[in-house]
Amino acid sequence: MKIGVFDSGIGGLTVVKSLLEHNLFEEIIYFGDTARVPYGIKDKNTIIRYAIEAVEFFKNFELDLIIVACNTVSAYALQEMRESASCPVIGVVEAGILATINSLPKKDSNILIIATKATINSKAYELGLNERGYKNLQVKATSLFVPIVEEEIYSGEVLDATLKHYFKDVQKPDAIILGCTHFPLISDSIRNYFSNDCTIIHSGDAIVEYLQSEFEFTHKYKKPTLKFFASENPDALKAIASKWLSL
Repeated sequence: MKIGVFDSGIGGLTVVKSLLEHNLFEEIIYFGDTARVPYGIKDKNTIIRYAIEAVEFFKNFELDLIIVACNTVSAYALQEMRESASCPVIGVVEAGILATINSLPKKDSNILIIATKATINSKAYELGLNERGYKNLQVKATSLFVPIVEEEIYSGEVLDATLKHYFKDVQKPDAIILGCTHFPLISDSIRNYFSNDCTIIHSGDAIVEYLQSEFEFTHKYKKPTLKFFASENPDALKAIASKWLSL
């Protein structure tokens, strides 16, 4: 099975990491729109246009499935991508909502949703959880985490100050939805800020859980083929992939 993974930049590599750990696919084509990142500050129509262009790019590869690793694109452009694609398209928001429900059977659980401004403004996670009876939600746009991660700062004073800036007035949650694929790289620091005993919902793990519930995987691939493409500076993307994925 050959799949495409689309992200606005490098964050979707955390989803690829989860996919590799479960050996589900024979070939993974990753496309990061690094020339136009970040998507989290752009308007809906622009996000949709970029997402459809990504579908056109993937048509060169005869894919069996496209995974949208970007939460912002999943929130705003999934339907348009499905209408343009010739294969199924799955987004991380829906997967994250289902993973949250599976992890927290108590509907009065206190859930903190953190993401970029665009994802938060879409209310995609809130509406999805509200429809399923989860009302005790805290929502926080934490866009500064993205450049911090891209500077490879995963702990220390800068991150600690940013955590305090965002979370000083947040009630301790039962679970935290990491609504941006950059955030798993600082998940330990986020968890530690809240005393290390809350559930973390990670887009990569959530998408694997979703895929395993929707598809029958009869074969494991020990060494899937990986191909990385970027709209700008693909060598930089490949270097980060080598580091993050231990290639």
